[in-house]
Amino acid sequence: MIRQKTIKKTCTLSGKGIHTGNKSIVSFHPAAPNSGIRFIRTDIDSHPVIKAHIDCVSDTSRGTTISNGTITIKTTEHILAALYGLEIDNISIHLNCEEPPIFDGSILSYVAALEKAVIVEQDAEKKYIEIDKPITYVDKEKESEITIYPANDFKVTCLIDYKTKIIPPQQAVLNSLQEFKQEFASARTFCFLHEIEPLLKNGFIKGGDLYNAVVFVDHVISEEEQIRLSEYFNQASVKILKQGVLNNVKLRFSNEPARHKLLDILGDLALLGAPIKGHIVAKKPGHKTNIEFIKLISKHIKNYNAMSKKFIPNYNPNVPPLMDINRIRELLPHRPPFLLVDKILEMTENSIVGLKNVTMNEPFFVGHFPIEPVMPGVLIIEAMAQTGGVFILSSIPDPENYITYFIKIENAKFRNKVVPGDTILFHLELVSPIRRGLCNMKGKAFVGNKIVTEAEMLAQIVRK
Repeated sequence: MIRQKTIKKTCTLSGKGIHTGNKSIVSFHPAAPNSGIRFIRTDIDSHPVIKAHIDCVSDTSRGTTISNGTITIKTTEHILAALYGLEIDNISIHLNCEEPPIFDGSILSYVAALEKAVIVEQDAEKKYIEIDKPITYVDKEKESEITIYPANDFKVTCLIDYKTKIIPPQQAVLNSLQEFKQEFASARTFCFLHEIEPLLKNGFIKGGDLYNAVVFVDHVISEEEQIRLSEYFNQASVKILKQGVLNNVKLRFSNEPARHKLLDILGDLALLGAPIKGHIVAKKPGHKTNIEFIKLISKHIKNYNAMSKKFIPNYNPNVPPLMDINRIRELLPHRPPFLLVDKILEMTENSIVGLKNVTMNEPFFVGHFPIEPVMPGVLIIEAMAQTGGVFILSSIPDPENYITYFIKIENAKFRNKVVPGDTILFHLELVSPIRRGLCNMKGKAFVGNKIVTEAEMLAQIVRK
């Protein structure tokens, strides 16, 4: 079991906010399992709490701002990226103002502090968001597009193209979170020189300087502009390095901008409230695009959960089943220990509900696993298929003369464990009408309100 994580002890950092310019003090505190990530404004008497959640996002101008309706936290993405990359699930973040420190524009300071606070496992299972189909968000105006594809692990591919020689088209790929600290945590935030004055006029980057952001120069600077920039950055002089970067800043990676954009994606993903499994491909992402994309994922999850709840069978042990084990034995050729359906609760023209009581007496628990018994996923699929077998064999007058064989299993997902003492309910529905002895069904297996397994199965009925 992969467990949730928090930190062992409190740690504190201080610095200035890049947009507000205020001195900011942030401290990280351990939090209980399943409590998630929470920000607390300690400068306000009531100590209001703001959850790091997609539903709390209130602005995406030059960063991701979250709010509880009246109180805000600006530029949350760097802290959240550090937490996501270090796989920390539960933490309480205390802030003395509305914006956390920017430091050098990367998240190295946050990563170092959190690791020094010691990341520890908790006595609670980590829950993952699993994607069952591709989800895409497109912003034609910004020429941005983000897609997540189903995958058994987590991967991000980020591509950027600003159509300028200063930052050539480039990509960054995170193959797993094991690469996060070494390859991505030091990538710094950046902007173009032409963006600075508009940002200042709109109340941004009051705390910006040449040490907390990489500034790319994409046009020729006049002498007057050099003087004005020197005053703004409080530098004796402003110079342009060969690669078009202001002053003494050297790139840490040839594709540092793409790496930082990938970090921003991680930070915004943390607002889903749980880590995700899937391959994200992002073209020219930004906070607005990220957040709209994450809203689509959140909506899909809610719809999926709502749809799944529609199929959760109601089981009342006081109501006699439609078929007991003796009737099932008349239909299926299987026998113990491989008969894995105990009851049929209901059946319609295109669906069936079966039940399996899982006890410690199951022979497979002898070796799977002696110390922590878990029902093998393949046997859950088999039990689901036997339920489907009852459905198809019930449709013919002489079922004793027929047998069913698997032809294909697709989109099988194992979402939760099945252990001794569980009661599994199987709900199967026809995907298409039965033709020429072929039966295509989509099934879900539930323990309580949780989906444990789902799959699409194609079987053929054959005369013995």
